[in-house]
Amino acid sequence: MKCYYSIIFFLLSFSNALFGQKVLPPIYNYKIFDYQAASQNWDVAVDDSGALYAANNKGLLYYNGEEWVLNKLPNNTIIRSVRVIDDKIFTGSYEEFGYWQKNEFGLLDYTSLTHLIQNYTFTNEEFWQIISFNDAIFFRSFSTVYKYKDDKIEVIDVEGVVTDMAAYDNELYIAGGGTGIYKLHDKQFISLSNLEALLGKTIIAMASIDHKLFIGTKLNGCYVFENGILQEWNHPINKELKKHQLNDIVPYPKDKIAFGTIKKGVFLYDTVQDSYINLDRETGLQNNTVLSIFHYDNQLWLGLDNGIDRIRTNAPITYYTDFSGAVGTIYDIAYVDDVLYIGSNTGIYFFEDDALQFVENSQGHVWDLKVIDNELFAGHNTGTFKVSKNTLELVSSVSGGYQIVKVPEDDNSYLQGTYIGISKFSKNTEGVWEVQPINGVQFPVKQLCFESKHIVWAAHPYKGFFRLRLNKALDSVEEIQEFVHDAIPNNYNVKVYNVKNQIVLYADGIWYAYNAILNKIEVFEDFVKYKGNELIYNDGDYFWFIDNENSKEIFYTNLRDENLSIAENVLKKRLVPDAENVVKLNDSIFMLTLNDGFAKINLKKLNSYLDNFKVPKPQLTYFKDEEHRFSLVKENFQIDYKNSQNISFQVASPNLTKPRYFYQLSGAKEQASYIDSGTLHFQNLPHGFYEVNISTVSIDGKISEPKIISFTIAPPWYLSVVSKVVYALIFLMIIFLVRRYNRKKLERRQRSFEEKMDRKQEEHLANLEKEKLAKEIKLKQQELTSTTLNIAKKNEVILELKNMVVMNKDKFPSSSRYGSFIKKLDKSVNDSEDWKRFEVNFKELHEDFFERLLKEFPKLTPKDLKLCAYLKMNLSSKEIAPLMGISLRGVEIHRYRLRKKLQIDTSEYLSSFLITF
Repeated sequence: MKCYYSIIFFLLSFSNALFGQKVLPPIYNYKIFDYQAASQNWDVAVDDSGALYAANNKGLLYYNGEEWVLNKLPNNTIIRSVRVIDDKIFTGSYEEFGYWQKNEFGLLDYTSLTHLIQNYTFTNEEFWQIISFNDAIFFRSFSTVYKYKDDKIEVIDVEGVVTDMAAYDNELYIAGGGTGIYKLHDKQFISLSNLEALLGKTIIAMASIDHKLFIGTKLNGCYVFENGILQEWNHPINKELKKHQLNDIVPYPKDKIAFGTIKKGVFLYDTVQDSYINLDRETGLQNNTVLSIFHYDNQLWLGLDNGIDRIRTNAPITYYTDFSGAVGTIYDIAYVDDVLYIGSNTGIYFFEDDALQFVENSQGHVWDLKVIDNELFAGHNTGTFKVSKNTLELVSSVSGGYQIVKVPEDDNSYLQGTYIGISKFSKNTEGVWEVQPINGVQFPVKQLCFESKHIVWAAHPYKGFFRLRLNKALDSVEEIQEFVHDAIPNNYNVKVYNVKNQIVLYADGIWYAYNAILNKIEVFEDFVKYKGNELIYNDGDYFWFIDNENSKEIFYTNLRDENLSIAENVLKKRLVPDAENVVKLNDSIFMLTLNDGFAKINLKKLNSYLDNFKVPKPQLTYFKDEEHRFSLVKENFQIDYKNSQNISFQVASPNLTKPRYFYQLSGAKEQASYIDSGTLHFQNLPHGFYEVNISTVSIDGKISEPKIISFTIAPPWYLSVVSKVVYALIFLMIIFLVRRYNRKKLERRQRSFEEKMDRKQEEHLANLEKEKLAKEIKLKQQELTSTTLNIAKKNEVILELKNMVVMNKDKFPSSSRYGSFIKKLDKSVNDSEDWKRFEVNFKELHEDFFERLLKEFPKLTPKDLKLCAYLKMNLSSKEIAPLMGISLRGVEIHRYRLRKKLQIDTSEYLSSFLITF
């Protein structure tokens, strides 16, 4: 929402002595693009908090001071009337009336009441007015009045057209169009007598004011009804009301009446001073057609044919605004002979007969207005002029009159800083002003300040400070002392002042003072508190500072016990940066130049206002995260982490115009700041508990009791309680699995160790078995060898016997006996039993030797196999011969033949081949 401010003076009794023109209250404009609805606003109402409700063509508009919300009826009809009664907002529209109430989310819900109407049918009725009277609520259409009480609707028929309704003297009255006034009596309206003056006149509005009933007609002005007597209101304002078509009448404190018209805006009448002012399009209203008026807390809300306006009726700071743009930026103000003059970048203006007038031929930039001996001097871009309403007299042709200051101890001499140096103004005995340049100064001087009569300080706009010593005639410079960067860090746009006979300097946000004894510049301790604040006015006792770099806040102080800060948003936005100027008109009223007019600050009224003003505690209007709008009945808002990336809430102080707020966020993240809007956004806050203390800030910087808003951002799913339980279970599971794994691993290692030990034992046993077998084999081999050798020896002995027998053949008694003996010997040598025993024992040692040998060499004979067996046992031919019963020569021959069968090369040993076979 943007507010366009058309703001001008408020009428004050003490200001009439100072100004010839009328002053008007400030007006705040809310345009169609601000509230995003239709242009026409038929009725307005305000609740106890100051929130506005407007009956708009598109629905019910709600404004809490921070945002506009449009609430539409179920049938989307135009709302013609609205009234706030207790916690309900009653509205009337086409063939429909009911009430709205805020739900727990701060939104308005609608409840229709038309279903309570019994035995009656609407006839194209629209409900234009709602009032509360005697614990009942009355809805008025043009043809009928409906009474709502105790959840029942009573229809009160009326003859003719009903144009208005009002409560007066504890009675309910209605206006019957052009037929007069009627009073409710015993459930019917009866006509009042002796009101012939109203016949034929369209009554458009009625209001009870000071025990009188003001009756407004459409084209015939106002009438006053009192004690049964009707009289036409005899006041000059009534002529204006007749002329501009009266539409509404609303009383407001203190002793004032607002008259809304169709053609000329609103007329504000003060019954005590018996005076009135008019606010219309030319003086700041958006539209001259006022459809409705509502007063609340020194504010008038106007529902217009095009927009909504808000009027501050008792503002301590008021404004003049140049809506035409012709005046431009105002740099100085002066008051001479009951005439207010203003100097701007476009020329010199004055007020006469309530109108702003231009001083002919004064066009150009005006820097300074100075009243000297009741004469007005204007420092102009083209020179310096003496000014009156009708004349503009050139006094000095030197361009650019920045500032004129009086020479101490000399009532007729002044010095002026200009674009090209300093000029001396002196008044001769004939009262004529003479001007001459001061020799020795050829640079622009924006500010002048006397240290003594002959020592003056000059502020160059770009090169800093200069201390000038003048001659006795004050027409020439005898000595120039320049202060370079080691004394002042920045020479741009410096300022110089005389504060209680001490030279005070301002540069780059720091206050300095000149120490005349040491001839050096030092930090000025008295102004340390106002570092970064420029001095825009001082009269020696009181000082006006402004924080031009940051908040634009204005401070009014006597440096002791009186301190006042002014931080009004309207004022801050209209100040002229680095050219602010305060003009004192009297002890209470000060004028402040603006970029499109000027402000008038009434300190007496401002202090009274602030003393009686309690800064309202802000109201919470909504609280949202990325997905949800929360119920406002909760004390602590619980926000899911996934929706916490953007948290927003809004507070409002509806009865204030564009208030500021101060908030402090505490929790996992902390921050604090002043803000110009009641809507706050927090993004990407860490999870945890937070508390926001937010207060309304008044015009003087005081803060209200804080509204405390608490919310908790749940941790992300991976840090939630359930997740932590899962993590604990997982951790325990991991511990369990690790322990189980370690146990399994230990078991595996144990098994492996046991298996290894078993294997080693088995290997050991196997080795033992192997050794045993080897021993057995060796033993068997030994046995076999021994047996074989025994057989060989036996056979060898037998063969020797045989040889001996053969040699002693002749000694045998008979050949048969010899032959028998030889056979027995041969049989003993070739004993098959010996071979069988040998073969059995041999096969135990060499199980498949014969099979493999025969498989490879199938042509071997049994005798060959015997030889092979003996050779495998590594027996020599000599040992083999007796075993086979043949000679050594026979063994060699047999070996030779066997070598041939086995196809063994002569280079290879036959026994080696068979041993490894």
